[in-house]
Amino acid sequence: MPLPPAPSKRASLLSPNAYNRKAADEPMDLALVRETLTPAAVSGAPIRSAEPESASAPSNARSKSRSRKTHSPEMPARLIAEDVSAKAVSRSEPMSEPVHTVTSIDEDSQASNPPRTSDPGKRPSPIASNRRAARSKSGTLGANRLFVLDTNVLLHDPTSLFRFEEHDIFLPMIVLEELDGHKKGMTEVARNGRQTSRTLDALVAQRGGDMTKGLKLSATGHQSAKGLLFFQTEPLDAQLPSSLPQGKADNQILGVVHALRGKYPKREVILVSKDINMRVKARALGLAAEDYENDKTLDDGELLYPGALALPQDFWTRQSKTIESWASGSHTFYRVSGPTVGQFYINQFVYFEAPGEPSLYARVTEIRDKTAVLKTLKDYTHLKNAVWGVTSRNREQNFALNLLMDPEIDFVTLAGTAGTGKTLMALASGLTQVLDDRRYTEIIMTRATVSVGEDIGFLPGTEEEKMGPWMGALDDNLEFLAKGDGGNAGEWGRAATNELVRSRVKIKSMNFMRGRTFMNKYVIIDEAQNLTPKQMKTLITRAGPGTKIICMGNLAQIDTPYLTEGSSGLTFAVDRFKGWPHGGHITLARGERSRLADFASEVL
Repeated sequence: MPLPPAPSKRASLLSPNAYNRKAADEPMDLALVRETLTPAAVSGAPIRSAEPESASAPSNARSKSRSRKTHSPEMPARLIAEDVSAKAVSRSEPMSEPVHTVTSIDEDSQASNPPRTSDPGKRPSPIASNRRAARSKSGTLGANRLFVLDTNVLLHDPTSLFRFEEHDIFLPMIVLEELDGHKKGMTEVARNGRQTSRTLDALVAQRGGDMTKGLKLSATGHQSAKGLLFFQTEPLDAQLPSSLPQGKADNQILGVVHALRGKYPKREVILVSKDINMRVKARALGLAAEDYENDKTLDDGELLYPGALALPQDFWTRQSKTIESWASGSHTFYRVSGPTVGQFYINQFVYFEAPGEPSLYARVTEIRDKTAVLKTLKDYTHLKNAVWGVTSRNREQNFALNLLMDPEIDFVTLAGTAGTGKTLMALASGLTQVLDDRRYTEIIMTRATVSVGEDIGFLPGTEEEKMGPWMGALDDNLEFLAKGDGGNAGEWGRAATNELVRSRVKIKSMNFMRGRTFMNKYVIIDEAQNLTPKQMKTLITRAGPGTKIICMGNLAQIDTPYLTEGSSGLTFAVDRFKGWPHGGHITLARGERSRLADFASEVL
């Protein structure tokens, strides 16, 4: 039998990995197959050939093994003959569209019928194994879905291209047109549009990339994105109802999704959009549509980390033989173990309340394997421990004051409904640590300037004067704290106290926070539920040595458009700082403002 032909120049330049990756997609050499076919093979016996050698073998042997791996030793000749005849017919027919020899969008149609091996105990064909590898990327046939992204998804999150793991992404041409229309300006949307354009430019410029065959999303360093990016490189025939205006961008995108679903029936084509009405129209047309939820920290606001945990009723009974306790100063420490420890986080509050038994209120300070150390709290419900004349009225307020007054805690988040005392406790703790303890130099207070109703227009004056109308809550609480601290000092005494307090409280705008560094400051961020995760990161990273930051907000009162409980910056901060040794969170549950405010929070 004559020797196989030598490898071509292109084959000698490719690495072994290129052969393994594309073996299922490269066309078969008909002349080589005819040479390897023997009478025994035609009669039905399996063909035997040399085993492919390893990558460490000499180059000449490696080239021989490459040229011989057209079919596996175990593949029946009947299947080979059918494959050869099918390819010969396909080559003789005129092609209406270009055939791609690299990974195409319709990979699943090739992977649906892999050739069977004659003996299941032997090593399978490399062609079949490569096809199965293409299928098993997600575990099941057709799991690699094709997502068509709307423009608002890219403008909402410029990194959304890399958030779909092993699935592929398709961008219609109208999306690129809309991106071009949003790139001008200084708004957040324009900034995201420019960042998305730069990302697409980097993906298109990758070495060896071809738009018609798909661009690797991992080429820019995002290894978690294992899919391909496809652009619309040809007009697609879409049959949409005549009642839909054809010139509208949303309808053009819907037409692209409809055409892709007809072109690739074995793939799941899904539209991803932040536009609710567009998703409704897509479902009305029988198209799959989903919301972009990668930016949501939690799917449900009720899953937010509360910061406190109730111990089971049999906690002391289970811990009676293994518990250790010791005293240090005014605090008592307990070392506990058991299955409950698996639910603990560092700086999480735990409490035990049962009729006829002593109560326990403690904070988790250490977790090692299956044991944890609990530290009892300072009782701020007692008048002798009042903070600037303020005492806690319930369990959660006591937990919050323990966090606010602890110098080892650098970051505190307080969540709760209206009237739970968030601003009052934060200000009282700040004044005590600034004026009495001299722990911080001053209090800096800021908030998101998002109005409930329509905007009232430009405000005159300096930065602090412009922020004055937004700081009504600060003025109310400062007035209450100054009145309570002055006692019977008279009008002059109260005026002096007000002047002293206001001299240590600075009001700053969030618009000018970029690049600043706060050292030894007590920073209060009010209405933090209206901040995006990016804004929250900008504010928290302003903290320098000796600075403490307190974020407060009510997730039920979000006024920022397109922001939900799951995507709020406050939710983002609570979830990311959960378990950090120098951060703490508590959700205040009971309102203490008035019975009218409490009842309104429940029924309205």
